[in-house]
Amino acid sequence: MTTLDKKLWGGRFSKATDRLVESFNSSIEVDQRLYRQDIQGSIAHATMLGEAGIISLSEAEAIVKALREILADIEAGRVEFSSSEEDIHMNIETILTRRIGETGKRLHTARSRNDQVALDVRMYLKEAIRSIQGKLVDLLSTLLSIAESHTGTVMPGYTHLQKAQPITLAHHLLAYVQMLERDIDRLNDCYRRTDVMPLGSGALAGTTFPINRQRVAELLGFSAVTENSLDGVSDRDFAVEFTAAASIIMLHLSRFCEELVLWSSDEFGFVEMDDAFSTGSSIMPQKKNPDVAELVRGKTGRVFGDLITLLTLMKGLPLAYNKDMQEDKEALFDAVDTLERCLEVFAPMLGSMRVRPDRMRRAAGRGFTNATDLADYLVRKGLPFRSAHEAVGILVAYCIGQERMLEDLTREEMARETGLGFEYFGEDIYVSISLERCVEARGTWGGPGPEAVSQAISRARERIAQLNRL
Repeated sequence: MTTLDKKLWGGRFSKATDRLVESFNSSIEVDQRLYRQDIQGSIAHATMLGEAGIISLSEAEAIVKALREILADIEAGRVEFSSSEEDIHMNIETILTRRIGETGKRLHTARSRNDQVALDVRMYLKEAIRSIQGKLVDLLSTLLSIAESHTGTVMPGYTHLQKAQPITLAHHLLAYVQMLERDIDRLNDCYRRTDVMPLGSGALAGTTFPINRQRVAELLGFSAVTENSLDGVSDRDFAVEFTAAASIIMLHLSRFCEELVLWSSDEFGFVEMDDAFSTGSSIMPQKKNPDVAELVRGKTGRVFGDLITLLTLMKGLPLAYNKDMQEDKEALFDAVDTLERCLEVFAPMLGSMRVRPDRMRRAAGRGFTNATDLADYLVRKGLPFRSAHEAVGILVAYCIGQERMLEDLTREEMARETGLGFEYFGEDIYVSISLERCVEARGTWGGPGPEAVSQAISRARERIAQLNRL
């Protein structure tokens, strides 16, 4: 039997496929992971064909029974896919036909590989989104547990990577909680648009058979059916949208990793990564490298690249399906795999790291992080803010020259250097510019004050409880 004879689509052709083309055209090495979705979709399709009388009920039952057996054999490792059958769809249909003969050939009635692959990818991505959201919830829980232990751990907040104002570690971590919650919300939006069933679109123009698309959607757990057959087979917006959401998640993880790398350096010393999540040097015996954080930061580029791949792939395609779209799955699968692996390691990496509150407190005490609070103190004494800002700037410059901190200055020095009256510098000034007081005073909603942070943690826990019910 020639290669031509084996092709399920070979009736129109008079020459066998060139071996180079056969290899180049095959996608089975990539799309074989869709075997379960492909079989589940085929079971639903066969069931509907039987119920609609398009094929007999006995034929539908035979097809469904054989497909379930093929699924079991694949998962048991008893099936070897063939590149000559091009893709997972043709492989499974070929195996089915070999097992049950002519009846197996009836499965493809009223569908095309175009709407079949669109269905499979949507089913795969729906599962992947829910899996990733579960891992994000785990990471959120880890962050909140750490934050709860450090509502009073004072550390410097930064702008331009320069010390700015004192905050707490809990407040800092809650910023990432906000980011990750937005990420979950974006994935919910993406899931809603992915949860639309395209089967029945055919190659591009539907089918003449009286199919029941809503029944297939019901059997497969889709909430809606595509409205246009051209769009049904050619749409990959949902895949682009997912990789965009995945890129933003990786961006957030990468920013966090950058801070962890900095914080674990001797120059900062805010945290120490656990031995189990660090590596050493082949030449320098003293080294303990935050390689996990660095790898997550590096793998962000892969997911960004996957997004650019899909955008570039789709940008010039006319309606409807084009073979270019075979290339969508490798980028999509890589984005899913990379993101899931990063999330799997991220939560235990954070949960095992050692926080060093003493180093954070010491760092917050340098760099004049209480300068704004001194200006606010002068404003409360009646000075316009711009005048207060200028006065504190003068005091900072004086302290730099003296190698002292603001709280080290006497009230007399403050009055003398600023040229302000002594009445602006009361005895309570030192309490007002203490780091702990600077943090406590910022107790507004969303601020770093311990009480505000504790309330924010409680609200986040309530939202996570709702997420767990997804």
